[in-house]
Amino acid sequence: MLIRRQRAVAVAALSVAAVLALGACDSGPEEDAPRAAPTGGTVIAPGKPGEPARRVSPEEAARLLPDESPNGADFRYVQMMIAHHRQALTMTELVPGRAGSDGVRKVAERISAAQKPEIGAMEGWLENNGGPREQGAHDHHAMPGMATEARLAELRKARGKAFDELFLKLMITHHQGAVTMAAELLGAGNNGLVEEMANDVIAQQTSEINRMRAL
Repeated sequence: MLIRRQRAVAVAALSVAAVLALGACDSGPEEDAPRAAPTGGTVIAPGKPGEPARRVSPEEAARLLPDESPNGADFRYVQMMIAHHRQALTMTELVPGRAGSDGVRKVAERISAAQKPEIGAMEGWLENNGGPREQGAHDHHAMPGMATEARLAELRKARGKAFDELFLKLMITHHQGAVTMAAELLGAGNNGLVEEMANDVIAQQTSEINRMRAL
């Protein structure tokens, strides 16, 4: 479920074109890549679908780039998804010594390996954009897919097949909630990098849901 791809392509093309115009490059551009015009001081800007490219000044090229300043939805999504991912890691940490199935253990390993670096990337994004924003009163357990403390306590007590069944049930619901949050961000956010992270969540966690359902 990838959206705003046209905007992303335009941003990338204009960015590359601006760099080529403003800075010297030791190697020649690829044939299909945006390039500086033969006459210095202009940039080849890609046209809209069906329209030809045109030459613009570097300043105009910079103005053509869409404003991707993070909005409230971007900050809210990143901060909530960090908390959401952390609960997933809390559940995967219970697997060793409790799970009865190798399949469940492998699922937990994949989830842990994927979501730890994603948390790091989101924390890095927050740091680069001025840090966390006050979101007002919000119950993290009210986020889509979050397990209640009672369900987590039940999971901690379970062993073997009972653990496997409950773990998969809770984790499938948890992943579905993450996909819902990511899809909502794509309709409300403004920052391209956050949209990219949300698209990754949709792709990866949808795939993981299908694997868990097959166990």
